[in-house]
Amino acid sequence: MPKIITYNVNGIRAALSKNWLDWLKAVNPDIVCLQETKASPEQLNTAIFEDAGYYHFWHSAQKKGYSGVAILSKNKPDHVEIGCGIDHIDAEGRIIRADYGDKSVISVYIPSGSSSDERQEYKMEWLDEFYDYIQNLKKERPNLLICGDYNICHKPIDIHNPVANANSSGFLPEEREWMSKFIDSGFIDSFRYFNQQPHQYTWWSYRANARAKNLGWRIDYIMVANNLDKNLKRAVILPDAKHADHCPMLLEINF
Repeated sequence: MPKIITYNVNGIRAALSKNWLDWLKAVNPDIVCLQETKASPEQLNTAIFEDAGYYHFWHSAQKKGYSGVAILSKNKPDHVEIGCGIDHIDAEGRIIRADYGDKSVISVYIPSGSSSDERQEYKMEWLDEFYDYIQNLKKERPNLLICGDYNICHKPIDIHNPVANANSSGFLPEEREWMSKFIDSGFIDSFRYFNQQPHQYTWWSYRANARAKNLGWRIDYIMVANNLDKNLKRAVILPDAKHADHCPMLLEINF
């Protein structure tokens, strides 16, 4: 039963300094989708991933120490697509795809809009372009698993204080509407497929001891094409993994 993990590591080098590799070996996933790697492969000793049994594929931002996505895989994919062919998205290293037979796994890092109004505007434009990109890709690769940091809480259950955060980037009405539209276009929020409990989060602010108090946001998802619903076995958040301000999410799926 293949295990897939998505994890925004907020800097792979920082995570590695917190024994991330030992954690990876213990959990032993088949595919790992990383976001916010903040490093290019030449800045890393990539042999450590190979020694752990993984092929590794990277898409780094042009700007050093910023953004970046990667896929680690026990099995060698048939094909790896670096980027999505949209220049401004690819310059920031935000999308990478690995194909396995008729299934495709994407690691995506959707921009945050919290730093400025301009960046929020950019995020909304980005989301529209990403939506169109995925709709087109689905015609060719319908069995998609889109893993990553979406930087959006979909519903009030997904955020610790929905009232106070009603005007916060990541929980704006237009972002949540986009998420609904995206899911309605043919995807399953795999975590909510199995778990309807509140207080399930994947990111916590470093401020105000938020993680210890579990004052979090659920912004990391593994979205799975509707036609793979019978293949889903288990989806869990792993809050005890503490290598970053995010924690990983794990999906078991019959491939």
